[in-house]
Amino acid sequence: MSGWYDANLVLVQSTFVGLLLALSVQVPLRMGVFSFAGVGSYAIGAYTAAIVVIRWEAPALLAIAAGALLASFVGWLLALLLHRLGGLYLGMATVAFDLILSVVTTNGGELTGGPTGLFGVIADISMAQIIGVTLIVVLLLAASERGRIGRRVEAVRDDPELAAAMGINVRRYRQAAFVVSGLLGGCAGAINVLLRTTVGPADIGFGLVVLALTMIIIGGAKSWLGALIGAVVFTWLPSILAVVGEWQQIIYGTIVALAAIWVPGGVLGLVTDAYRGIQQRRRLKELAAAGAADVVEDHGADEEDLAVLEELAQESPVERQR
Repeated sequence: MSGWYDANLVLVQSTFVGLLLALSVQVPLRMGVFSFAGVGSYAIGAYTAAIVVIRWEAPALLAIAAGALLASFVGWLLALLLHRLGGLYLGMATVAFDLILSVVTTNGGELTGGPTGLFGVIADISMAQIIGVTLIVVLLLAASERGRIGRRVEAVRDDPELAAAMGINVRRYRQAAFVVSGLLGGCAGAINVLLRTTVGPADIGFGLVVLALTMIIIGGAKSWLGALIGAVVFTWLPSILAVVGEWQQIIYGTIVALAAIWVPGGVLGLVTDAYRGIQQRRRLKELAAAGAADVVEDHGADEEDLAVLEELAQESPVERQR
C-alpha cells in the first residue's frame, strides 16, 4: 500500500486540489448562481500564496489563508458588481473575469513574473495539512446541505421569487455563493502552487473552467459528493487512458458527451435515483402484501406506482419475499 501511495502521490494530491476547485463552481450552482468565478479565485489564491512565500517566507498555512481570504474578498466585490446579472449572462461575465486575470498575470511584471510566472515557491506543506483543510471544507458544506440552511438554499435555487416572498434574502445568499466560491477557489490555487512550487499564466487559463465544469457534470451539481466523484474520475482518468495513446482525448470527450446527454444528474444523481426507486418499490411491495392498494391510491401514487403495485399483488407470497 505504501508503495502504491508513493508512486501515485502526485495524483492523490491533485485529487484534493481538484475537489476544492470543483467545489468552487459547485457551490454557486447549488444556489442557482451560474458562476465560474471560482476559477479566477484559483488564480488569485495561487499568485497570492506564491508572492507571500517568496517575499516574506510565510509558512504554508498562512500562505493558504492569505490566498483564500483575498480571493473571497474579490468574490464579494464581484458579487456586488454582477448582482443584476443571471443565467448565461452571469456565466459569460465570470468567464470574462477569469480571462482578464490571465491577462493581468501575464502583464504583471515582477509582481507576477510576467509570461514565465513565479518559481521557487517553497514552503513546508504536508498531506496531513491538505487533508485537514479539505476535511473542514467538506464537513461545513455537508452541513449546509441539510437542515434549515439546506432548505433555504434549495428554495433560492429552485424558485427565488417564492423564496423572497417567504422572507429569504435571496441577494444575500447569492453574495455568499460568490464569497464561498472565492474562498474555495483561492484555497485550491494556494495549495496547488505550494505543492508544485511554481505558477504561471498557462496554469490558470480557460482549461480550468472546462475541467471544473466537467467534474460537476460527471459527478453531480447538487452535492459536495458529486464534486468528489468528478474530481476522482477526472484526476485519475487521464492516467488510466494513457494506454490508448493518441485516442485518449477522443475517448475522454466521448465519455463527457455521453454523460451530459444520458446522465444529466451526474453519477451521484444516477445512484440516488436508483436508490429511491428501490426504496419506492420496497414500500409498494409491503403495501401490496398488506392488500392496501386503495391506501396507496388515496395517498397520491401515480399510474406507474399503481401498475407496479398491481404486478406485485399478482405475485405469489413466496415471490414477494424475494
